[in-house]
Amino acid sequence: MSQPLRVGNASGFYGDRFSAVREMLEGGPLDVLTGDYLAELTMLILGRGKMKDPDAGYAATFLRQMEESLGLAAERGTTIVANAGGLNPRGLAAQLRELAARLGIDVRIAHVEGDDLLLRAEELGLADARHGRPLTANAYLGAWGIAECLRAGADVVVTGRVTDASLVVGPAAAHFGWARDDWDALAGATVAGHVLECGAQATGGNYAFFQEIYNVKAAGFPIAEIHPDGSSVITKHDGTGGAVTVETVTAQLLYEIGAPAYAGPDVTTRFDTIHPAQDGPDRVRISGVRGLPPPPTTKVCLNHLGGHRNEMTFVLTGLDIEAKAELVKAQLEAAFTKGRPSRVEWTLIGAPGPDPATQGEATALLRCAVLDPDPEKVGRAFSGAVVELALAGYPGFTMTSPPGKGGPYGVYTPAYVPNEAVEHVAVTHEGERIAIPAAPHVRDLEVSAEAPSAGGVPPGAAVRAPLGRVAGARSGDKGGDANIGVWARTDAQWRWLEPFLTTERLRELLPETREHTVRRHVLPNLRAVNFVVEGLLQEGVSASTRFDPQGKALGEWLRSRLVDIPEAVL
Repeated sequence: MSQPLRVGNASGFYGDRFSAVREMLEGGPLDVLTGDYLAELTMLILGRGKMKDPDAGYAATFLRQMEESLGLAAERGTTIVANAGGLNPRGLAAQLRELAARLGIDVRIAHVEGDDLLLRAEELGLADARHGRPLTANAYLGAWGIAECLRAGADVVVTGRVTDASLVVGPAAAHFGWARDDWDALAGATVAGHVLECGAQATGGNYAFFQEIYNVKAAGFPIAEIHPDGSSVITKHDGTGGAVTVETVTAQLLYEIGAPAYAGPDVTTRFDTIHPAQDGPDRVRISGVRGLPPPPTTKVCLNHLGGHRNEMTFVLTGLDIEAKAELVKAQLEAAFTKGRPSRVEWTLIGAPGPDPATQGEATALLRCAVLDPDPEKVGRAFSGAVVELALAGYPGFTMTSPPGKGGPYGVYTPAYVPNEAVEHVAVTHEGERIAIPAAPHVRDLEVSAEAPSAGGVPPGAAVRAPLGRVAGARSGDKGGDANIGVWARTDAQWRWLEPFLTTERLRELLPETREHTVRRHVLPNLRAVNFVVEGLLQEGVSASTRFDPQGKALGEWLRSRLVDIPEAVL
């Protein structure tokens, strides 16, 4: 059997641990090191930066990391593949060539472009009726541009907006010589890429049962050993912190997904065919993944400038918390003399306990978030009106911050264009432009009906306990939607959890979801159910006035709710 391709990750978002690139290169052998720097919010941030400087638009952190580690990567023979190009992959590639020349490092640098559809927004019907022309419009490209750059001999490939998993699929496809219709192999590598894309989340970061693996040492970043058939083993460098277990990997598999048919530009991956299994200490084997042709359309990430926002937080202490909150709400509403902002949202956070022994235990927070197209309404007119209540408001009045002028926010919306409308181009290290054709075969996504429950409640007494006693969860955002993946720890717990945790039960446990469409998907191989709550996060993270705008803590809220759990499964 041929040697697996060892692919590591050193970044899960723009702002992740700076030292991870060097740590991964020094920690052990790697064939490829990837980095994911782009999220929907990041594209907005880069778009605003590019408005000020047309030569900007890429992740500057990556350039600084390469200044420190490019020579080490060349010395180790490790290929670098990252989407740090953002809105300007060509500009980042040019900067990297200048850097390599200055440092005397002989590396071949290529890039992938064609994702930026901004200049074609009107032609492709991407303008928004409310917000007009988008600030950014980027198609999610696939893996084949990366693969072409690597086949041509590149040592470094930088891209703009590609799917997160493409950073792993491209190197694997180039290395193993996969064809465009090797659906199962491509799907297997997509799953490996999905596990790697968020860095330390696969090795114990943000893990529901963190106390079982927590240590002070920083969690190591994950590695996928990919085999010719697309199967993989997830691991990490020896001696690094965290852990790789079936459950840490399961948690990441459930992160920011929807239906079991996970659509991408190269392949539709069946997440209900994933078989994870422990393969030794800090090793999890992933096998059995099946793939289908991708859909006929490509997803596009659109960001529009939506208006301006601000927020202020009141500290409420001691008795009569709700009455104090009602007083400040009424006073501030009366103080909107220059016009009420178009959106005003109040959130009361926490509640004092009885007979509080510390001031912290006696305290709750009242947050007021405001949005409006007019920066004046949500600027000092708002925050100044808040501060003017300081000596005229509730007893114990204090704030968490001084008045501020706020800032602009963006609105995220997804769009879809025909695959053939996207001009995906690999630009090799020699400057040759290779057009990447659309997928040779496509297939419409099928809406799968939820399978009937095969479980049942064990006989015997039940105990009132937090759901988190028997279930882990991880949640996140997909634009304005939130997903909550919940998994059981044992087969017996799964037989109880799957029929118990219905959409109706989720609405009972998380009342804030009741006004929203909730879709439930069952993943028996992972002992998991995944819920998608449509529109809970409003118009995306930048525009959301929710206290948890990316839905990161929804899963932990759900785990804290008390339910009747059979004693037999506790």
